Amino acid sequence: MPSILISGASVAGPALAFWLHRYGWDTTVVERAPALRPEGQNIDIRGAGREVVRRMGLEDEVRAATTGERGTRFLGDSGVVAEFPASTDDSTGPTAEVEILRGELTRILAEHTTGTEYLFGDSITALDDTGDGVHVTFEHGGDRTFDAVVLAEGLRSRTRRTVFGDEPRIKPLGMYMAYLTVPKTESDVPWWRWYNAPGGRSITLRPDNLGTARATLQFISEPTGLEEKDLETQKRAFRETFADVGWEAPRLLAAMDGAEVYMEFVSQVHAPRWSDGRIGMVGDAAYGPSPVSGMGTTLALVGAYVLAGELAAHAEPADAFAAYETIMRPYVDQAQKLPPGTPRLANPQTRAGIAVFHTVLRAAASPVAKALGRAGGRIFSPPADAIDLPTYVTVPGR
Repeated sequence: MPSILISGASVAGPALAFWLHRYGWDTTVVERAPALRPEGQNIDIRGAGREVVRRMGLEDEVRAATTGERGTRFLGDSGVVAEFPASTDDSTGPTAEVEILRGELTRILAEHTTGTEYLFGDSITALDDTGDGVHVTFEHGGDRTFDAVVLAEGLRSRTRRTVFGDEPRIKPLGMYMAYLTVPKTESDVPWWRWYNAPGGRSITLRPDNLGTARATLQFISEPTGLEEKDLETQKRAFRETFADVGWEAPRLLAAMDGAEVYMEFVSQVHAPRWSDGRIGMVGDAAYGPSPVSGMGTTLALVGAYVLAGELAAHAEPADAFAAYETIMRPYVDQAQKLPPGTPRLANPQTRAGIAVFHTVLRAAASPVAKALGRAGGRIFSPPADAIDLPTYVTVPGR
């Protein structure tokens, strides 16, 4: 039975373990955190990602854990500017038909990876591809050897650097974003609400199914190094940046004191290759498209499905990695081609710019646009269906 070590237990890692176990592989997942991470914001599963979930037999379970988001509302100082109901065709619109919390999706995937060994609270410190296998040194556990290793880590994967050095390029998109979870109040509704303020600033609030609300604060900026500062410095920067913003800004800034806050400088990963010998990458570590693409979770699920199928179909991991990249690269390239001006267009600098943005949204949400088949959701539609998924054969009984 071939063996594999997967580094990372978010979405791509457990999804890869799920499929490889079905193909008869001995699967191990190592995760730096002491347990599955329950936190995380709203994510959507679109197009081919939905088809992968169907093939896993998990669609009903995933649907039962969705957030209940009814659609997206863009707000101005006088109320709702434009409203886009949730997609009903699986791919269009800012709110997909399937919206779920990252932690909930991770939990479901992990619960269905019975037979997979999880090594929590540990990480890889060294990898040695001997040609016959990969010798792995762990931070805490003893050394082990696997037939293949896959990095299913995040955008700024530490392990990736030990294998690929500076080859993968982090492409900044010019926006800082802070995520936090806040207590639900009577003002919260089952819609994704988006409010713009001058200076390239915006605030969003989204419903969840756990009795809280998920919030983001974001502002357009060149890199300042804020992402490398300690959390208190980051919080102070966001408080100063949003101090004069209305709507729900005071509530969110006050909530930062007792909330877990995650901050990032929004970026993409562009890697010239996704493998080296018996070591490969999947998901954000290989081709993170950024949160503004709407494709991160779908790419993780589809990438895990294709990579597992190719590993099962090839005797040599290097051949499997090459086939996986051939299939996935065009899909990834298209997903990473964001609409011109993203994310600045949705975060105007001036009041006049916000007024123009709202005018475009009103037109896109109008009955005329919908009647012509150009519903406003289409201006937010990622290329979620732009791949023909191969069919792979699983091991009987798994």
